Amino acid sequence: MEILQNRRWICLTLTLILKLNCSGEVESCTRRKVKRLLSFQRYCHASRLLRGLVPHTPGSLHLLDDDYLGQAGHMLSKVSAWNFDIFLFDRLTNGNSLVTLMCHLFNVYGLIHHFQLDMVKLHRFLGMVQEDYHSQNPYHNAVHAADVTQAMYCYLKEPKLAGQLSPLDVFLGLMAAAAHDVDHPGVNQPFLIKTRHHLASLYQNTSVLESHHWRSTVGMLRESGLLSHLPADMSQDIEQQLGSLILATDISRQNEFLLTFREHLDNQDLDLQLASHRHFILQIALKCADVCNPCRVWELSRQWSERVCEEFYRQGDLEKKFDLEISPLCNQQADTVPAIQTGFISYIVEPLFEEWQRFTEPSLLSQTMMGHLHKNKARWSRLRFTHPTSESQMQPHVEEDPEPEEQSLLFTV
Repeated sequence: MEILQNRRWICLTLTLILKLNCSGEVESCTRRKVKRLLSFQRYCHASRLLRGLVPHTPGSLHLLDDDYLGQAGHMLSKVSAWNFDIFLFDRLTNGNSLVTLMCHLFNVYGLIHHFQLDMVKLHRFLGMVQEDYHSQNPYHNAVHAADVTQAMYCYLKEPKLAGQLSPLDVFLGLMAAAAHDVDHPGVNQPFLIKTRHHLASLYQNTSVLESHHWRSTVGMLRESGLLSHLPADMSQDIEQQLGSLILATDISRQNEFLLTFREHLDNQDLDLQLASHRHFILQIALKCADVCNPCRVWELSRQWSERVCEEFYRQGDLEKKFDLEISPLCNQQADTVPAIQTGFISYIVEPLFEEWQRFTEPSLLSQTMMGHLHKNKARWSRLRFTHPTSESQMQPHVEEDPEPEEQSLLFTV
């Protein structure tokens, strides 16, 4: 019965996408892009707008046959499984993994009914979010957003959290996960700063990408009218809380959040009855979901590792092309995938998930994630020594005994 309901939900999702495409939304798409405030793609040379937007015609969205619908529905019935294969799910939904997953989770939690959301507006908003991820990015694309959303769902179901969260908490957690990297250009903040990009100036070189992701999300919320039926103060509060969550994913603030989290755990003073403490835990959960790839099974973790490094290398090639200093981790001749991943796990992922395990214990999911993390780290460490490397290739370019803040800045994405 659950699989049948999931198939019906997928059918409804795709039908609504088709209706939106057929009702004039396509023709207004370019005009909508121009109107949307601060869209990075209006300024990126390789943007869809500048190279000509290819409209989605009804025929370009192939309706899935019963076999594919059945497989996608079966996967959704197991969406809380940590070995969920988001790459397969994206193929089964014909590239609509983010929209389909979000609609399903909103249905699971009853958020559509609770917030009296208009289904057409919801699909319009989610379609805009999915579309504004750059499909040409190897890593920061809509599949990554869907993967982070699925991980966030797993964390929201943790026994320590599940019974404490309000519908608004769940709504914010899922929305922030889905939109946390929207319109990511595939280059990092230091690149935007040294190329004097207008976004770096606008946000004064601080949380540049995260601020843009948030502001883009707010623009799409308002354009879609998703929250227009809510009281103004409530919709404004939602926008601000979404900003607080998305801004928390700035990896340069890693140690700020980690130290605060550790202090709370040491002092045992987290009170999930307090909205502010629940919000803080949502920030930590989103940070975990954003960097959880090394905690996945090797087959999935390896794919994500190769994708993020490919994105780094593309930035390095771009910097080399324009005679700029190549950023740390972006030199394909000096920074190997195993070396980058070993450092990333040691400096970023391991410290964060050790504290998350403390918070969630006893948690079978945390035990599973830490098991994968340790195995994957050991495997990357072994692979470092199987690559034909010089001494400079054995590890990312790190000065001797870097401070924690410097370590996290190396992995700014």
